[in-house]
Amino acid sequence: MERANINNIDISIIIVSYNTKDLLLNCIRSIVDTVKKTKYEIIVVDNASTDGTCGAISNFKFQPRLNRGQISNFKLIKSDKNIGYSAANNIGVKQSKGRFVLFLNPDTLIYEKTIDGMVKFMDENEKVGAATCFVELPNKELDDAAHRGFPTPWRAFSHFSYLSKIFPQQKLFSGYSLSHLDLEHSHDIDACAGAFMIVRREAGEEVKWWDESFFWYGEDLDFCYRLKEKGWKIFFVPDYKILHYKGVSGGIKNISRHLSIADKETKTQAINARFKAMEVFYNKHYQNKYPFIISSLIKTGIKSRWFMSRLRNQI
Repeated sequence: MERANINNIDISIIIVSYNTKDLLLNCIRSIVDTVKKTKYEIIVVDNASTDGTCGAISNFKFQPRLNRGQISNFKLIKSDKNIGYSAANNIGVKQSKGRFVLFLNPDTLIYEKTIDGMVKFMDENEKVGAATCFVELPNKELDDAAHRGFPTPWRAFSHFSYLSKIFPQQKLFSGYSLSHLDLEHSHDIDACAGAFMIVRREAGEEVKWWDESFFWYGEDLDFCYRLKEKGWKIFFVPDYKILHYKGVSGGIKNISRHLSIADKETKTQAINARFKAMEVFYNKHYQNKYPFIISSLIKTGIKSRWFMSRLRNQI
């Protein structure tokens, strides 16, 4: 499904899919229906879905559009096995040509003006390496992964001990979710989610894109951490919005269980990957910054939460 190539693509939209056929098709339709000013391409990297995703995408038809943004390319890249989110994104990046790259989950819907507005924001803020919009869950709340502080031991303790819930406006306790910051105005954050992350190509190339040590979960936090290390800013821009069903591929999120076709094996893989990512992130970025006793406590906490998560999901 190639389209005639157009030079000077503003943004490459990369979507990694895994058994989310219907949601993916709706996501693509929402892009086509809402982008009006931006030259863009869509690259879908499918991680060996078994729900007919590739056939559905191959037969996808673009409807005629008046006064819409101009799509220059639509590409489907098929993997013969599930290589993970990071590796699939890196494959998509190699095929991309945009000045910016938008990493977008298939279980999202784009609202009016969002992509056009975020491209404009990035053009006007050259020191911003990555940015996100207001990532709204079906219950109308903000997806907390889209507005994150880095999980230092103190921040993690405050979060999991519920001190951050008791004192949400106190900076001392709210560093994990940055809930003390004003969600109605744009501001700098530590990290955003890969559900909607627009990245300046220069910034992505400087950090060599995604670390494939992260298979599923945690890779966006690591990506943002490395951007910050290089001096790039990461911004939350609530003027624009998307809807995120969240967690459909893994099937372990309460908010999207009813939409997921994940079997027990996939759910087990998602839970294991989530807690493995926590350990990989800690070892990579914090292991040498804290005393042995702190590291031991953190890793014990991760294993305990992994065990409890398996119990809750009956795995």
